[in-house]
Amino acid sequence: MSTAITFSAYGGPEVLTPSQVVTPEPDAGQVRIRVRAAAVNPIDVRIRAGIMQGAFPVTFPHVPGWDVAGVVDKVGEGASFAVGDEVFGVASTGGYGEYALLQLPFAKPKELSFEAVAGMITVGEAAYRALEHLDVGAGQTLLVHGAGGSVGAIAVQLAVARGVTVVGTVAEQDIERVNGMGASAVRYGEGWAERVRAAARDGVDCVFDASGAGVLAESVALAGDAGKVITIADPSFAEHGVRFTGMDPKDRFPQALPQLADLIATGTLDVSVWRTYPLAEAAQAHAAIEARRNQGKVVLLP
Repeated sequence: MSTAITFSAYGGPEVLTPSQVVTPEPDAGQVRIRVRAAAVNPIDVRIRAGIMQGAFPVTFPHVPGWDVAGVVDKVGEGASFAVGDEVFGVASTGGYGEYALLQLPFAKPKELSFEAVAGMITVGEAAYRALEHLDVGAGQTLLVHGAGGSVGAIAVQLAVARGVTVVGTVAEQDIERVNGMGASAVRYGEGWAERVRAAARDGVDCVFDASGAGVLAESVALAGDAGKVITIADPSFAEHGVRFTGMDPKDRFPQALPQLADLIATGTLDVSVWRTYPLAEAAQAHAAIEARRNQGKVVLLP
């Protein structure tokens, strides 16, 4: 047995409790890691609250969390790593625990902390995926909603590195930081579309919505085509003819994760960790994200 965070009913952060669970055993091709860091993502919060039951149903008691980094302590037959290797990836079992299984582990760059690499996984893949699906490239203009958030900030940096002109909608406190990434940051809220038009005088080619803030209708109008708009956060996507990405595993780009980790290791990509919490304080970590107190990633340390 080992310790993990579980919840047995949908609800607020208080439903998250430390529990004793059966320590998972790796199947063929899998590795088991002693988790050193587990990222907390907004999707974890939505799943716990029951908002995502249609897309991500769970069986109670449920161990939440996907993004983990740690040290291999047991391997299944044919696994590609050995005991003692430092790896990261998406947990096949819940990530908020002392141990997790990885079906597709990647080697952790020695230059990176466990916290930094765990904090990159879901948000980095989501940002990379959106840019790939939009097929946005040098010379084009991309609008990123939620450019100050963890996914949006990575999308901004990756797009700027591709030679894309980026306009990002952000909270007032994020304007300076997002401008520093090479984007033109504009304040979100009433009148945002006019501010975007003023910042992108040649128009907007593509839109990536990482905010879910009810901006799809005006985004389609800005881009001139619903096919040039993609969201990872707005459940009303269908009524606007916009593509939602993230629910279908075949839609994702896990192969991009080693590349993203290398970009962080070389200083080309910044993924900031706002705060770490002990595993037992997972409820406090969820509360911080729900209150939008964090400016950067929140990570649990088992």
